[in-house]
Amino acid sequence: MTEKIYRSYLEIRSLDELKEVKNSSENYTVELAGPKNFQLNKFFYKTIGKNCQWIDRLVWTDLNWTDYISNDQLSTYILKDKIEIAGYFELLLNKQNKESEIVYFGILEEYFGKKLGGYLLSEAIKNSFNLGAKRVWVHTCSLDHENALKNYLGRGMKIFKTETLIG
Repeated sequence: MTEKIYRSYLEIRSLDELKEVKNSSENYTVELAGPKNFQLNKFFYKTIGKNCQWIDRLVWTDLNWTDYISNDQLSTYILKDKIEIAGYFELLLNKQNKESEIVYFGILEEYFGKKLGGYLLSEAIKNSFNLGAKRVWVHTCSLDHENALKNYLGRGMKIFKTETLIG
């Protein structure tokens, strides 16, 4: 049996368009991960992605992961609950066209329902613009968390392209 998968591409072109969600607790912080460590990105990809059918990088070797995170235009940010990790996002900045892609974004399952998605996405968008982006974009699909699309739209992002895939 085949399943239709709906993918949406969204963008925001100005920090003024952001409908920011503020941090609800001083326990939560967002920090730039450093030094770069492929094991961290791999952990988040596998752990968050298992519920969203993120599968394309499951075949990656450690060398593939190392090459990926070595890109100087890639930044990984960690959502922390005091000292515990709670989520992340990856930003890929294209300096030539001043665009930032939110490549991956997610919260660990034990932090669902704590209203952290809006805050984390607000931070991803703000950090993208602070890095010099004039446009921030992301794609999501019907396999992602049920609130993903609502969160993107709720932060002021607008759909610029949709497609239907057969899974």
